[in-house]
Amino acid sequence: MRKLFRFHGGIHPEQHKEQSSQLSIALAPVPDVLVLSLTQHAGLAAEPVVRVGQRVLKGELLARPGGPVSAAVHAPTSGKIEAIEARAVPNAVARSDWCIVLRPDGADRWGERTPLQLTGANRASLLARLRDFGLVGLGGAAFPSHIKLSLKDDAKIRWLVVNAAECEPYITCDDRLMRERAPELVRGLRLIGELLQPEEIVVGIEDNKPEAAAAMRAAASADQFNIDIVPIPTLYPGGGEKQLIRTLTGIEVAAGHLPLEHGVACFNIATVHAIRRAVDLGEPLIARVLTVTGNVATPRNYEALIGTPMNQLVALAQEQTGTDGYIMGGPMMGFRVAAKDVPVVKATNCIIAIDGKHFRTPPPELPCIRCGTCSVACPADLQPFELYWHTKSHNSARARDYGLADCIECGACSYVCPSKIPLVGYFRRGKSEAAAADRAARAAAQAQERSNWHEQRLQRDAREAELASAALSTAASASSEAIGIKQASVQGALERARARRNEDPATGHKS
Repeated sequence: MRKLFRFHGGIHPEQHKEQSSQLSIALAPVPDVLVLSLTQHAGLAAEPVVRVGQRVLKGELLARPGGPVSAAVHAPTSGKIEAIEARAVPNAVARSDWCIVLRPDGADRWGERTPLQLTGANRASLLARLRDFGLVGLGGAAFPSHIKLSLKDDAKIRWLVVNAAECEPYITCDDRLMRERAPELVRGLRLIGELLQPEEIVVGIEDNKPEAAAAMRAAASADQFNIDIVPIPTLYPGGGEKQLIRTLTGIEVAAGHLPLEHGVACFNIATVHAIRRAVDLGEPLIARVLTVTGNVATPRNYEALIGTPMNQLVALAQEQTGTDGYIMGGPMMGFRVAAKDVPVVKATNCIIAIDGKHFRTPPPELPCIRCGTCSVACPADLQPFELYWHTKSHNSARARDYGLADCIECGACSYVCPSKIPLVGYFRRGKSEAAAADRAARAAAQAQERSNWHEQRLQRDAREAELASAALSTAASASSEAIGIKQASVQGALERARARRNEDPATGHKS
């Protein structure tokens, strides 16, 4: 039996998973319109390669990656590009972003699909193909998957850690995915194993999902594939990347460092499913399984096209009266979306319809009593009450000193705070202010650099003008002297000519 390790902190919030985990995954219908955000992944926005009015096929490229850290966007169905414009999209700051609006034609016709051949393939071209499939992490961060698969030549992966913990309350999409599609997931793990060549593959599943663990073990046994399916304690946030790695391997990934530096690659189980479909079927990431729960009559999981308006999915689950908004993600790390019709993005693993019954109005914030309860619960081993003072006073520099960048925004500190302080809200604002300060500092440095170059250019131009003036002066002096010599020469020639005219041709004497 594998030895498990304990990460710092953690809490036991109410699970609320049984509501949506009882029914099998349903296929959501194609909606009337699909809104595809160009920023539904970590990194730079994707760049459109289509025009308004263009007809596209299912799976066709709509926007290419905008840089090394970016991801492509594809057509979830066939149809016509209706607009490329700014639309409301789900994010924590209610910001609009550029989107491609696709009007489905009802035919759902696929374009060309070319599966990948891993055996004997050139690694660089293979990774480029994977990049073009628009694959990102489906656990919430939406980090482009091709980067995690792009190892240095001398890199050695000891552990491939698969995150199937699904520790956030209400969310059950990974649970149902493992129960219903375990053979496909095992196939995906085999493919990733071929790419990374790890010494060991470990799948961490919280012990409140025994059916999922049993299904994965049965599929691995049938496939004769050696992977370790490990039940881990149900402790939030046990599904955090660093927390899961600590639990399964004992490795502490320090602040500012990456798991790959320790020989660990970590993938969400839903990402494994997407990679399998890309390699075996040649399908880009155009759909995902997500949970619809909360104030609905029939909570369940749906396989929905990326870009589907959220309110249409909630309607399938029979939204109840009293719903006054949606949360994307879980109640701990999720956020309230700006409008009910914002589209599903690649990071959408859950939609919670909220009302007074499921989510009560938070009580008024009371003064911090410095009890330290938050620091006991913090899985990143921080001092949230210290971060609170500095973020509240907009002191980004001091907040950095106390590890603001290492906060994973899990919400454990807010959950246990006796003063009901929304600590994560302060930390998110602090991170935004720190990022803004960094941008301002970079802009100031660039402006100073441009000013320095401008001053150097002016000084250079002045020196060049001075040298040019001196050269012109010298040239003018030389030219005047040359003219004088030439004039004297001409004058002498004229005088000699006059003298010859005055000579007697017979005697040679002057007349």
